[in-house]
Amino acid sequence: MPNRSRDESRVAWLRLYRTPGLGARTFQRILECFQTPAAFLAASRKEQAQAGFSAKVLTALARADEARVETDLRWLESEGHHLLCCTDPVYPELLRRIPVPPPLLFVVGQPAVLNQPQLAIVGSRNPTPGGMSNARAFAAHLASAGLTVTSGLALGIDAGAHRGALEAEGLTVAVLGTGPDRIYPARHRDLAHAIAERGALISEFPIGSQPRREHFPRRNRIISGLALGTLVVEASPRSGSLITVQHALEQGREVFAIPGSVHNPLARGCHALIRQGAKLVESAADVLEELPPFAGAMTERPADSGKTPSLDWGYRRVLAALGYDPVPADVLLQRTGLTPDTLSAMLLQLELMGYVATCPGGRYARRGDGT
Repeated sequence: MPNRSRDESRVAWLRLYRTPGLGARTFQRILECFQTPAAFLAASRKEQAQAGFSAKVLTALARADEARVETDLRWLESEGHHLLCCTDPVYPELLRRIPVPPPLLFVVGQPAVLNQPQLAIVGSRNPTPGGMSNARAFAAHLASAGLTVTSGLALGIDAGAHRGALEAEGLTVAVLGTGPDRIYPARHRDLAHAIAERGALISEFPIGSQPRREHFPRRNRIISGLALGTLVVEASPRSGSLITVQHALEQGREVFAIPGSVHNPLARGCHALIRQGAKLVESAADVLEELPPFAGAMTERPADSGKTPSLDWGYRRVLAALGYDPVPADVLLQRTGLTPDTLSAMLLQLELMGYVATCPGGRYARRGDGT
């Protein structure tokens, strides 16, 4: 079996990638003119110059960091480590369509996951408890419906989204703002390992790249570029997650936002997005309505007979206790005999599935459409 890490075509890609000042746009020109990096490197300096490459670019090629290329190649020798070039058939197709796709992706885990239908979930690094709960619950339901949940491994909503997908035994992808050998923040090392087991960690930054402030806006264009749409759970008006939204809009992707209390500063970014045309989301079904291939079980509603065959006995018990008039949570606790934590979790799940509506005063009611 050939050693993929020593593949000379990959070496050529890495030599260009490790050339100082050689960016994604120059890569695009190289591919347009020479089809492959290997062909470009094999061409004479005259041929390179005739193709429009400046003396500055050609001089930079002589400064390619060969030692770091060797570092990249050694990293690729480990099981589960992959390098995807933008011309590879397995390179994620949606990402290939963005204006300036990353020439290379370093992948830990399963590259095939990157071509699965994805939804990005982003938001505040310091969410409210309700925001964190929403991130996990929405991610779990959407992953169960067949969407791969994509986010940035950051504190807060990102981590909640990844964990929700994992708890549902779904797929999830984390886009890193570091090299693939560095986990940031460090406290998410175990989470990153779990993501690689059930999905993939990816980065456009080569081995050894540290977390730098300018890396994260670049990372955000990949998060949105991989996905059919982006869901914002909680965000202040100046949240960095809104950079992901801007990229999504520029890439022609869907944008969704969960509304919140008018007293919650972290709801204001979502409210602004909704005013600007983002789809208001109250349940996972609202997301799936805009993504028809995944509307299956999550958007199936019970028949008007009042039966709920898609729910297990515990959830039917809660619905029976609700009736059709708004009921306070303490009354539901008496009627069901459940613990407060269990009842709260079940009500949230029922609300996400569209069976239950919240009412003023902390009350709950079944939706008035026969469910």
